[in-house]
Amino acid sequence: MEFLIVLNSDKGRVSVSVLGFLRVSCTPGLVLQLSLFPQKKKKKHTNLDGWDRDHEFQVWIDQELQFFTQLKEVYITSLTVMSNRIEDDSFSKPVGRWSVFYYGVGHMLNDITAACWFTYLLLFLTDIGLSQRDAATVMLSGQIADGLATIFVGELIDRFGHFKIWHGAGSMLVAVSFSSVFGGCLPCKALATFSSTVETISYSTFAAIFNVGWAATQVSHMSMVNCISLNSTSRVVLASCRNAFTMVANLSLYGIALIVFDISIAKTYADIENQYRWIAYLSIFIGCCFVGIFHFGTNEPRSKKGIHGNIHARISWTYWFRKILYYQVALVYVLTRLVLNVSQAYLAFYVINDLLMAQSAKALVPAIIYICSFIVSVLLQEIAWNGQRLKAYYAAGGILWMFCGVGILLLPRSMSLFMYAISVFIGIANALMTVTAVSMQSIVIGEDLNGCAFVCGSLSFLDKISCGLALFVLQSYQSNSPIIVGNYSTNFNFSVTRYGLGLVPAFCSALAVAVTCTMELQTPLSKPLMEPLLE
Repeated sequence: MEFLIVLNSDKGRVSVSVLGFLRVSCTPGLVLQLSLFPQKKKKKHTNLDGWDRDHEFQVWIDQELQFFTQLKEVYITSLTVMSNRIEDDSFSKPVGRWSVFYYGVGHMLNDITAACWFTYLLLFLTDIGLSQRDAATVMLSGQIADGLATIFVGELIDRFGHFKIWHGAGSMLVAVSFSSVFGGCLPCKALATFSSTVETISYSTFAAIFNVGWAATQVSHMSMVNCISLNSTSRVVLASCRNAFTMVANLSLYGIALIVFDISIAKTYADIENQYRWIAYLSIFIGCCFVGIFHFGTNEPRSKKGIHGNIHARISWTYWFRKILYYQVALVYVLTRLVLNVSQAYLAFYVINDLLMAQSAKALVPAIIYICSFIVSVLLQEIAWNGQRLKAYYAAGGILWMFCGVGILLLPRSMSLFMYAISVFIGIANALMTVTAVSMQSIVIGEDLNGCAFVCGSLSFLDKISCGLALFVLQSYQSNSPIIVGNYSTNFNFSVTRYGLGLVPAFCSALAVAVTCTMELQTPLSKPLMEPLLE
C-alpha cells in the first residue's frame, strides 16, 4: 500500500516517502488528496488463532485515512492563514512613488474649486450687489448640503465600497454645477427679475448641488487612504502628497485669478460676473485633467478585508462613539478646518479693505501662503512618522498660527508690506496642521477599514457645519466698510474681517494644540519608505 498526499506548493511537485510506504507529494493547488495505490500483491497470512493479518492491516489503514483527512482540514486552514498573512504583509508595505503621486492628484478638482469657493464667493456675491447676510446665507446653504451629504455618502461607501465610482460621479457633479455658482443668476434671467430674494435662492440652490458633488468626491478620496495601505508612514505620505497638490490647486487658482484680474477690468456687474465665470471655467478644466490622471493610475482599493484576512461586517456607528480618541481627533480636525477656511474666506477682504493694498494682493498674498505650504508638505513626506511626531508637528503648526494671528490683529496699514512675511509663516503652519490632522484620522481608523468612510464623513460633516455657521455669524456682522475704533482711522482699525482672519484662527489653534496634548496616539505599523520621494 502507498499513500499519496497532494499538498499546496508554489515550487512544484515534491514527493517524500515516509515509513517506507507513505509518500508525501506537494503540487500547486489548495486541495489535499489521499490516494491509495496497491503495491505487490501479498499472500494471505493467518495466525494460529485464525486472525486475518490483512484484515488487521486494513483496519489500521482506515484509521490512518481518517487521521489524514483531519490533517487535510488542518493543513488547508493553515494555508489560508499563511496566505492571508502574506497578503496582509504586502498590504502593510510602503506605497511606491507613482502610487502616491496618482493618489495625490485625485483631489485637485475639489481643491481648486474649494479655493475659489472660500476665497472669492463672499467677495463675488457682495460685489454683484447682494447684502452681507444674503451672501452668508448662500455660503451656509452650501456648507449644510455638504455636511449632510458627507454622512450619507460615507454610509453608502461603507456598505457597498466602490471608491472610484463615487469619486468619478462626484467630480462630474462638481464640474457641471460649479460654473453656475459663479455664472450669474440663471433663474433671474428666465423670470426677468433680479430681486435679491430670487438671486439668493438661485445661488443657494447651485451652491448646494455643487457641495453634494464635492462631498462625494472628498469622502471617497479621503477614505481611500486607509484601504490603500495599513502602513502608518505611507498613510501620512499619501495625506502629505494630497495636501501638496492642494497647494498646487490653490496656486493654480490664484495664478488664474491674477491673470484675469489684470487683463479684465470690471466696471459693471456683468464685467464682474465675466471675471469670475472665466476663473471658474479654467479651474474646472485644470481640475478635470488631474481627475483623469487619478482614475488612470489608481486601482480600486479593498475595503472589506480586515487584518489577517478576516472578513468583517460593516462597523456600527456606536463603535466609534465609544472611542475617546474619535472625539479628540474630531475636535482637532474641526478646529483645523476652521483655521484654514475662516482665514481663507477673509484673507482677500483683509488685504483690500483693512490694509488697503493693491488689487493684485488678493491673489499674491494667498499665492505666497500656498507656495510655502506646498514646500513644507513635500518635505513632510520624507519623515518616518509615529504618534509622538504627529502631535509635536501639529503643536508646532498651531503655535506658529497663534503668533501669526496676533500679528494680523495688530498690523497697522502703514506696515501692510509685513503681510507678505506673515503669509510665509501662515503657509508653513497650514501645512503642518493639515497633514498631521488628516493623518490622525488614519490612526483612529487603524485596521477597521469597513468604517473608514463613516469616520471621514462624520468629521467632514462637523467641519462643514461648523465652518458654515462661523462664516454666517461673522458675515452677518460684517459691513461694507471697516468699523473704525479709536483715533486711528487713518492707520489702524478693528473690523470683523480682522477678527475673522486673526483672532478666530489663533483661538482655534490654541484650543486644538491643548486637545492634541491629551491624545494617546499609537502607530504599530510604522515602517520607512521603500524609496525617497525627493532626490
